[in-house]
Amino acid sequence: MTTKVDLPKNIEVRGARLHNLKNINVDIPLHKFVAISGLSGSGKSSLAMGTLYEEGSKRYLDALSTYMRRRIKQGTNVDADSIKHIPSALALRQRPSVPNERATVGTTTETFNVLRLIFSRLGSSVCPNGHRLNPSLAIAQAMSKSGNEMGQVTCPTCGVKFYVPGAEDFAFNSDGACQNCGGSGKVRQLDESKLIPDENLSIKDGAVASWSLPGRNFMPNVAEHAGVRIDIPFKDLTAKEKDFVLNGPEKKYKMDFLSGTGRVFHDFNALYENAHQAVLRSAKSSKSERAQKRIAEFFSYSTCEVCRGSRLKPELLKQLVNGKNIFEVENMPLGELPQWSKELLASLPADMHTMASELINEFINNLQPLLDLGLDYLTMARPGNTLSTGELQRIQLARTLRTETTGVLYVLDEPSIGLHPANVDGLIKVIRKLVAQGNSLVVVDHNVDIIAAADEIIEIGPGSGQEGGNVIAQASPKKISQNPVSLIGPYLDGQADILVRTPATQVKQEKIKFEVKDYFNLKDVKAEIPLNQLTAVTGFSGAGKTSLILDSLVPAIEAKDKQEFPAQVTSFSSTINKVVSVDASPIGKSTRSTIATYTSIMDNLRKLFAQQPLAKERHYTPSYFSYNNKEGACPTCGGTGIVTLDIQFLPDMQQTCPTCSGDRYNKQVQAVKWNNYSIVDLLRLDVNEAVTIFKDVPKIERELKLLQEVGLGYLHLGESTPALSGGEAQRLKLVSHLSKREDNTLFVFDEPTIGLHPLDVKVLLQVMQRLLDQGATIITISHDLNLIANSDYILDMGPRGGDNGGKIVASGLTQDLIKQPTSLTTEYLANYWNKFN
Repeated sequence: MTTKVDLPKNIEVRGARLHNLKNINVDIPLHKFVAISGLSGSGKSSLAMGTLYEEGSKRYLDALSTYMRRRIKQGTNVDADSIKHIPSALALRQRPSVPNERATVGTTTETFNVLRLIFSRLGSSVCPNGHRLNPSLAIAQAMSKSGNEMGQVTCPTCGVKFYVPGAEDFAFNSDGACQNCGGSGKVRQLDESKLIPDENLSIKDGAVASWSLPGRNFMPNVAEHAGVRIDIPFKDLTAKEKDFVLNGPEKKYKMDFLSGTGRVFHDFNALYENAHQAVLRSAKSSKSERAQKRIAEFFSYSTCEVCRGSRLKPELLKQLVNGKNIFEVENMPLGELPQWSKELLASLPADMHTMASELINEFINNLQPLLDLGLDYLTMARPGNTLSTGELQRIQLARTLRTETTGVLYVLDEPSIGLHPANVDGLIKVIRKLVAQGNSLVVVDHNVDIIAAADEIIEIGPGSGQEGGNVIAQASPKKISQNPVSLIGPYLDGQADILVRTPATQVKQEKIKFEVKDYFNLKDVKAEIPLNQLTAVTGFSGAGKTSLILDSLVPAIEAKDKQEFPAQVTSFSSTINKVVSVDASPIGKSTRSTIATYTSIMDNLRKLFAQQPLAKERHYTPSYFSYNNKEGACPTCGGTGIVTLDIQFLPDMQQTCPTCSGDRYNKQVQAVKWNNYSIVDLLRLDVNEAVTIFKDVPKIERELKLLQEVGLGYLHLGESTPALSGGEAQRLKLVSHLSKREDNTLFVFDEPTIGLHPLDVKVLLQVMQRLLDQGATIITISHDLNLIANSDYILDMGPRGGDNGGKIVASGLTQDLIKQPTSLTTEYLANYWNKFN
């Protein structure tokens, strides 16, 4: 007799304390779509990513062998009393890793794998004598043979036996790679003009740019030792001297060498590398991404003349499917491929339909999630490293859906990034499919439509930082909208006041005017941006927003003084002479970067403490009050506040430094006090607490008040900046611009509402208004309807993405376009506006 087992219905989290979580207890429904909402910094990601995902992935890894665990990067231990009934977890992060230059949309989504099979099995081949063979079952069967007979067919016209290409032959990262470019589709050449960019400089002053690469800074000394004058303009050198600098032989010179630290090396054997070799050798030996990016500036890139950018051996392009070669199909928009597939099936002989249907259905099944998520404008040939964050995240989500897993906990962090309002329904459809497959979904997002579509909402708050970390509400969207405590509720039922500022009723006469002739999908686009107003540049992903603003307008302003505009910018006029780009990328990569060090607060603190009597008595300079210097740092942890323990097959364990207890400084430095506070005491304070303490120190007080103005009063002075949310990082970057005039400055915000609750968007808009009051001009590239509704002017790109975009489909005052929408974006905006008015 079978015993009925009651399966758990919830993930039970008890005593979660990660970051600012206040020892919370929460039950998260299994096999449901759960949205987590809350202000930026309230603790949403600490619960979703830091607790649920880390514990779910850890439980899965614990089931693997020790051998496997040591080869997989493991997360940190979760700070909670207990977590029960949690499934194995997968995460789709807010910032997916960027693919390398060899990856394309086709290889990343694996649609290209199926396409290679289609071309090998259903293709029309050409024999060595030039006779074209029609697709046949015989060719497909030949690919199933083994040994030397695999892929061997006989031409029915001339009788010659030859091999048709298999699926692996069409892989440009393997057997099919063009031998000239190695499968990259591009060849790179050293750009001679980049080696000596300014001949008016002397070698001593940096005329040879390639000698500034790491490990080559002593080359000027070697050149001087070899008889080249390094203290006169490069243009005045003799032809022999110039040739030695550019092409001189590799040779060792015995010489005295003074290092950057002041140490003298006698009889130093210095190997001379000319300007060319310095770049080429650096390109081979440098491993870091930062160094390779710097080296790449010395090269120019052009389409490979042999494969013409296809990445494949040219002979492979003779194979056709439905009249197209594989490169032509790769370059078709994804949205056109279902129709191409139907036409392909109809073009094949009847005896091939069964096999062809299986391949084509697999192909369409791979494509469909991408189309549902609004990526129909992409092509399989599109390089992966040119995709936006939102596009990468949706591709990741589409791959997840295709695997058809069951019983998995999916944790999605801001899946709506880069998503036009018209594509939100497609995202919700994909989320519903994952739940229907028997999975559990936890989504951290601020998009009101996505939150409203959830089965249950968990709201974290009420505030940010130490003022957050509690579960303030948990219920269905309908009940949350009726809960007076809820912060997201008013946005669900249309009761919120979405206007933060008064949008303009007239367009300013002074404008930035520019024209882009031919750049990706932009063809003869003329654009105008009014000065000293807030302009929202809107439109679908791939419509041309980035190409128009970040790739064309921003470089044109930066090159204004030199009049060296980007090639695609055919005209430009504006009084703007400075541009500041602001995004939500993390600030710094090291935990050594803090709120105090990022601002001028730390510098002023160090000077303040160096002036104290005990510091003067001990001869402590400001450098002693930096935990990045050995004079001030704790000797055990070196100023990081933590120590890392390698415990073999278990994940590395990080624990608070036992010597300084996480304070970073040594005891001698902590003994110096200002108003009875050590420097450690002050770094523990949050901004709001610190304002009153530094009321008599104007330089520090002014910076603290600016942090309060941008809504960051809850952050601690010693808080690590890489751990800040996207919204917090963005506002912190603006602090230095709030205390001065910005009359001829353009601020460009790329997706500024990433990670921001609608109430956080209000704070951001107040900061933007402050910049406008100081004379700035602002452009936002955004899909956020709250932000767009508060703008003065709209420039809408479209009508869709890719080849169906690249045009300005609507422009004008925001309020006018709300009353009379003339594009899909403005229609969504009008509907959203009417919901709240």
